[in-house]
Order: sequence, then structure tokens, then C-alpha cells
Amino acid sequence: MNHIVPENQLRNAPAVTPVTLEIVKGALRSAQAEMERLLQRTAMSPVIREKQDYFCGLFDRDGRLLIGTKLPILGNILAPILEEFPIETMREGDVYWYDDPYLSKGGVSHTPDQVFVSPIFVDGKIAGFTHSWAHFLDIGGMRSGSTTPDATEIFHEGILIPPVRLYREGVLNEDLFRTFLRNSRLPEMSKGDVRAMMAAVELGRRRMIELFDRFGVEGAHIAFDQLIRQTRDYARAQMHEIFKPGEYRFAELIDTDGHGTGPIAIRMTLTATKDRIEIDCTETDDQTRGPINFIMHPSCVQMMFGIYAVAGHPEFMFNEGLLSIIDEVKLREGSVIQPRFPASLGQRSVTLSRVTSACLGLINVASPDRAMGSSSAYSANKLRGTWAGSGEAFLKTMAIAAGQGARPNSDGPDAIYYLNQQNYPVEFAEQNYPLVVKRYAVNPDSGGPGRWRGGCGVIREFEMRSETASISLRMSNVDFPAYGVAGGMSGRSGQFIINPGRPDERVLPSLQDGVVLRTGDVLRIAMPGGGGFGHPFDREPERVLADVLGGFVSPESARDEYGVILDVASETVDLEATKAHRAAHRWQTKLLHRRDYFDPDQWWDHADSVTHAKHARS
Repeated sequence: MNHIVPENQLRNAPAVTPVTLEIVKGALRSAQAEMERLLQRTAMSPVIREKQDYFCGLFDRDGRLLIGTKLPILGNILAPILEEFPIETMREGDVYWYDDPYLSKGGVSHTPDQVFVSPIFVDGKIAGFTHSWAHFLDIGGMRSGSTTPDATEIFHEGILIPPVRLYREGVLNEDLFRTFLRNSRLPEMSKGDVRAMMAAVELGRRRMIELFDRFGVEGAHIAFDQLIRQTRDYARAQMHEIFKPGEYRFAELIDTDGHGTGPIAIRMTLTATKDRIEIDCTETDDQTRGPINFIMHPSCVQMMFGIYAVAGHPEFMFNEGLLSIIDEVKLREGSVIQPRFPASLGQRSVTLSRVTSACLGLINVASPDRAMGSSSAYSANKLRGTWAGSGEAFLKTMAIAAGQGARPNSDGPDAIYYLNQQNYPVEFAEQNYPLVVKRYAVNPDSGGPGRWRGGCGVIREFEMRSETASISLRMSNVDFPAYGVAGGMSGRSGQFIINPGRPDERVLPSLQDGVVLRTGDVLRIAMPGGGGFGHPFDREPERVLADVLGGFVSPESARDEYGVILDVASETVDLEATKAHRAAHRWQTKLLHRRDYFDPDQWWDHADSVTHAKHARS
């Protein structure tokens, strides 16, 4: 459900001055930043406070997004509320709430994500909306932390909140709130997080009132129209520059659902004409028993391409304009990106990351000059146990950073968790949980070789200091590492290893819960890297030397994959030997690489060949 002003009204709206437009733009950005800092500072959960898994946003009176997030995981945040509570029934002081991915049609994509929305009134009429969104540490479910690789239905993943009114004209529905808290293993923390989100929503309301006081509701909305139109027009032009008229296909592979199904393919076909772009995802494989299913609202794909289109252009806002750059997104009910209720969704980031990679793949096929290597997905793990002596339970979530894909003019970023979020500092982990971090370093050779190197993941090792604990594990890009492009090679796979170098060393599955850790056990998490760009033999030897000295590339890889002959002791390159070696050993390439080179048609066919034997499409 979209509440969008008709196109003719956008075209006919009077313009505001450039100065006024910049002031309004700055006011929106400032309001969002204040809301988010307030939420971070006042929340009790380390997921919000340290990991920063939250965001806030603002809408105009017609439900159009004025400023949002770089996280392309969400559907229309406001629509689920407006479908249940028509605007004419809303009152000043109301606050609405939900976490149900199915009833919100992907407004949230798994149950720990809580959304709060409040209308903004001026002179008795709705002038806009403000919202906050955050991941809660525990809302019930079969395992502490709510999401688990063991889940096979959404009822395993915590309490489902349909769109409801938490506050009616400023009065809290105490019964509803107590019911929610009763379902959490951490009720005081959850209560504090709700209060923090309410504070952020209220701050957003006040800042929007100030904006309306200064420019008037009508004047502000004229500026909103222009800001949305600016973003939309630029992003659409970029899309048609990338995708000339024609048909483009790309498939990406998910390792496993953790319950015996895999690989699973995401298949996208983009059709472009002079004035229209459509994406067909209906050939994507079926939903799975395991919890990797992802309710992908069409706006998610819009935002993925929109973020790419306006990257490097801060003058354009992340607003409703990005949600109209693709004319139609076709999805198939029952697929892994449009599952039927009550399929489990808790590990949906596994699939989200491959959807992002598939969207990037379409760009790579259509415009190889803009190609980027694929990025590996972060690892998310939950450590559960009890403190020795007190017997008090603890729950620690761990997000481990991976390597990102190389670009046509730069290496891929190393050790990135996810966009605007953070990992937990070592000091915080050791102070608050019974563990010691033994190693935290770059994972050498994990980045895909190329003219521009893929980013490296990290290695993180920790030793348990509690008597008993268990951990849930999730890692992607183990069987199918991040692909390289334009001659660049794929990144290295990641893995979990318990007690490395000891007689009881073993490699653990990439998606599993209930792994027991005892006092003295060491878990190594070696993260995968991003794909490279361009032939590795075209990388400047001095860059390869710097990579070796910095621990990003081993001397063996420098010789075998980059063709660079080094004297590590003297920190020099033998340029003549390097030139001769490269001339004698240079190989032919194709557009895409994952352990071997493929052209686009071969890539599509390869996805079919590895998935049909294990997972048939309906």
C-alpha cells in the first residue's frame, strides 16, 4: 500500500528556492541523526548500544519516505499501520507497533525487529509520521536470542506483534505491554529499549513540528516533493544508463538452509526498454524448512539498486524517490524470497546477502565497465551459558566482519560488518562475558586476487572461561565464495574451527545451533573475503608488496596468484623476475569467477546444474 502524491501533482507543485531546499534537507538529516543518537545512548541492549542495529526515519503526510536508511532489508514501514488504522482514526499521542513479518508484508523481515510509528499533528491534521526500528536481544522463542538455525517455523522465533496501537492519545496500553515483556527472557532490557525507541519517536515529532513552524506544512511539503523528485529523476537516469534496452540474467547461490537443503538459487531476470525496467524473480528456488527464508518486499530491490545509483552523491537523499526506479518486481509465492506462512525467517540475512549479490550481478552483466566483485556476508553467532558461581545466564551475540568486493578503481574494503553497523569491541566482550579474545586479525589471502584486491575478512579466536556454554553458528560463502569480476578471482571461503592445532580440532558446520563449548575450548572464526576485480597480474607489484608486509597477502599467494617475485627479508620486488613470470604464466579470463571462470550464460547454467539435483522448482 503506497500513499504517493500523483505524478501530475509532483510536476505542478511550485518550487522553493535552492537555499530553502538545502535548509529543509539539512533539517531532515539532523532530525534523523538526533533520533538515532538518542536511541543509541538510552537503549539498554548491547545490540542497539554497541552493535548499532537500529535506525529512525521520517515520512510526510501522504506516507512517503522523507529520509530512511542504507539497510535494504525492509519493506514499506508505514503501510502495515495505515492498512490497519486509517488516517482518519488516528489521534495525537498515538503510537503504533508491530514486529510480524507476514502481516507487515516484509515491513520487518524477522521477529526481533521492532517498529514504532507515531503520527505528527499540526492544527488537528496529520502532517507527517516518525518511526524508530531496532533489533531486540530476546523476544521469546525456542532459544535464547529468539533466532536460531534450529527453527523450522516462525512460532519458534518469538512473539508475533501484529500492527497494534500501543499508546492511544498518550495513554499506554499496559496490558499489551506487560504481555510482550512476559514473553522476553530479558524483560527489563526490553522495557528499556522500548522506552528508548519511544523517546526517539517523540524527538522526531518535535523536530518535524519545528520544521513545519518555520516553513509551514504546505511549504515544507513543496520542498519534500522536490527532494523526492530530485532523487527519483537522478536514480532512474542512472538505472537506464546502466541497463540499456535488453534482457539480463543473473543467479546467485546460497550454501544451505541448515536442514539438509542446498544449494538454493536466487534467479533474477531484468528486462529494460527505453522507459521501463522490470525484474522477474519468479524462477528463484522454493522456500526451505530451515530459517533462511526472506520476505522480500519489492521495495527492497528498489532500495538495493537505488543505493548503488546515488552512491558517491550525498546531495541526494535516501527517500521515496529510490522506491520508484524499477517499474515492476515480480515475485513468486512459495519461493525462498516470498515464503508462505509460517516459514521460519530468523536467518534471513543469509538470503538477503545473496539477493544483494544477485542485484550487483545484473549490473556486472549489463555494464562490465562498472563491475564490482561480490561481497561476503558477515557471520552472526549467539553464545549462551551460565556464569560460574552465580549460575546467572548470559547471552552474547557476535557479529564478525567479512571482506567486501573490489571496485573498478579501488580494493574492496577489509573487515566490514554491515553498512552502518558495528561489531562488539574486544574490551566490551571480555568485560561482560566469560571469555578471552586470543586473536583478532586480518584473515590473510581471504580477499579475491585481482588488479584490485577483494577485501579480507577477519580471524577472531576466543577461549571460553565458563564451565559450560553453547553457541549458534552462521556463516555464508563457505561452499560458494564471493565471486570476482572482469578477470578478478573469487574470495576465499570461511570456516568455523574448534580448538585449532589441538588433537581434538574439528571444522564445524556453517549453520548450526547447540555447539557445546567447555572451559578452555577455543573457537576460531575465519571469515571469507570479497571478490577481486581485474586480472591479478595487472596489480602493481608495489601494492602486492604492501599487502604482504601488511599481512593481507602471503608471499606464496603473491607469487602464485599475483605473479610477483618478492624478497620479503629486504622488503623489495624483483621487477625483472616478476615481468618474466607474468609473461610466462598469464591466463585467460572471463567476466565472472568462482573457483573457475564463466561468461554470463555459463554462470546461469552452472546455477541450474548444481541446484536441480537437490532442490527442484515448482
